[in-house]
Amino acid sequence: MDLAFLTKYYKFYIDGTLITLFLSFFGVILGVVIGVFLALMKLSKVSFLNKIAGAYIEIIRGTPLLVQLLLVYYGLDKLGLQLPDLASGIIAVSLNSAAYVAEIIRAGIQSIDKGQMEAARSLGMPHSMSMRYIIIPQAFKNILPALGNEFIVLIKESAIVSIVGIHDLMYNTDTIRGISFKPFTPLVIAAMIYFIITFTLSKLLAIVERRMRTGDQNN
Repeated sequence: MDLAFLTKYYKFYIDGTLITLFLSFFGVILGVVIGVFLALMKLSKVSFLNKIAGAYIEIIRGTPLLVQLLLVYYGLDKLGLQLPDLASGIIAVSLNSAAYVAEIIRAGIQSIDKGQMEAARSLGMPHSMSMRYIIIPQAFKNILPALGNEFIVLIKESAIVSIVGIHDLMYNTDTIRGISFKPFTPLVIAAMIYFIITFTLSKLLAIVERRMRTGDQNN
């Protein structure tokens, strides 16, 4: 493989990688925020809230991210909201991630012993306060590895945003392929960058998970 083109176009890879990480990071953060509300709605005893959350999760998980991205991108324009392409991409991946995060959080909350809630209520804490200070912090500790995996998955899936012109790693890679007349080698470089990012994050998650297990054993 002739890598001479890298000396000329390496900044495309750097800029694209930064956009990919930025998009994925905020996609997961907003996805967690929305996911918490969805999980609480799904666990709610109010049938109306339960059904809304359930329908949202099923629809998002049952349709491709590409379709959701295009609906958000063109839908916001139809509503008269002229947002930057990157903002539209973040909204789309956040809404998609929220459905998966909601199920992770719901499972995490349900994994906490019911005695924790009963103990909190016996001390006079209302349900909302018990969830906020007792249940959800413990649930997040249990699901942190799963949330980390969601971040890794989102980094790979975020490549789809190049379809709407967001200058992420994949978009810039295609740009390099076009101007350098090299259809194959730039893709190999992009694949290596994606692998380095996800492999590094996987190792960091393994370290965090190992330290959490060690901390639990010491307690």
